[in-house]
Amino acid sequence: MPDNPSSLASRPLLFRLIPLLVAAALLLGANGVAMTVIAVRGRLNGLSDTTIGLFGSAYYAGFILGVLVTPILIQRVGHIRVFSALAALSAISVLLLLLTAPGFTWAGLRFVSGIAFCGTAMVLESWLNALSSNAERGRILSIYRIVDLGAVTGGQFLLPAFGAGGVEILVVIGLVFCAALIPVSLAREGNPPVSDTTRINYLSIWAISPVAAVGCLTIGLTNGAFRTVGPVYAQGVGLDADGLALLISLWVIAGAIFQFPLGWASDRIDRRYVLIMATLGAGLSCLFLSGVTAEAAIFLGAFLFGGFALPLYSLSAAHANDHAGPGQYVELAAGLTMFFALGAMVGPLIASAVMDRFGPAAFFVYTGGLHLAFVAFVGLRLLVREAAPASRRGRFVWLLRTSPAIFRLASSQKGQDKPDRE
Repeated sequence: MPDNPSSLASRPLLFRLIPLLVAAALLLGANGVAMTVIAVRGRLNGLSDTTIGLFGSAYYAGFILGVLVTPILIQRVGHIRVFSALAALSAISVLLLLLTAPGFTWAGLRFVSGIAFCGTAMVLESWLNALSSNAERGRILSIYRIVDLGAVTGGQFLLPAFGAGGVEILVVIGLVFCAALIPVSLAREGNPPVSDTTRINYLSIWAISPVAAVGCLTIGLTNGAFRTVGPVYAQGVGLDADGLALLISLWVIAGAIFQFPLGWASDRIDRRYVLIMATLGAGLSCLFLSGVTAEAAIFLGAFLFGGFALPLYSLSAAHANDHAGPGQYVELAAGLTMFFALGAMVGPLIASAVMDRFGPAAFFVYTGGLHLAFVAFVGLRLLVREAAPASRRGRFVWLLRTSPAIFRLASSQKGQDKPDRE
């Protein structure tokens, strides 16, 4: 006999969240290692860097479609059914790699993976939002960030444990995706209320903050490319499976560490100065990486690159929010996700073509050049727009790029929108 809502509401919040957080850890970990493994397998199968870059572009094209269609699916059949279908689709799209020839079919499967991952993340994040009040969202977001960091970092070490070239690693990833169905299917929670979808006006987002729009596009072109074809660079400079797992982990961990001092500084001065400093650091780190070959230097460069580059998304969103009016935060943040995804759809293809033509070190010439171009753009904007008054400057919040639904959790910390429960 199902539990009634009043009895569920009386249970401690963290206890109610455990099934969703376990499912999130499994999904985030499996998806993180899948992105690494598929790039490595492509190279082991003799595919060109450009073809492997196409896999990353296809994934983010699917992500964009997932942003658009998942809210419609949720409205029609509810969170639990959508989650179950898309988690199963994630497993299928990975396991079919074993039954299909490497090449353009894999790009189609990565497109499906992008839809499925974005959809499952949107379900979980909107569900977490529905279970929390405004006062609790900050704490839940912090827990979710820890889950994300731990799962993505830990998942990378499945690669050296099972190897990238055999059947086992893809079977394990498929099993982990399937395992994410268990806590959600057995949770005592019912479907949360369905929220209305937000229609995004991209021209208005540009008008609110050109810096944030260009920043998120640049971050997609660079960080999105690194996440999907960075393993190709790692193989090109001779890193083994252990070295590759360490490289990605250092990049992610440094991004988490650097969020705090950069966010603290951006709350106290014009965020554009912090954006310039962090972007310049990312660009110089890239140029450093383009000229080194020793493993220790590569790991140091990856740590610095992740530390400066990963916070740029949160800094860009915080700057945009400082200039947004009441009621615009969720629409704005969801729009910035789309700017990021558009960049990430194009970035892997460009970066891989550059590596194909000029070698692995050229990857960081490409990313470094884009970061330095963004520094110049922000510098120009300093000349044409005044800083947001301190009274309008919200508190910096470390954001994830899993789906637009994450911004519902973050919005209560910004002091502008206080959205109702979904």
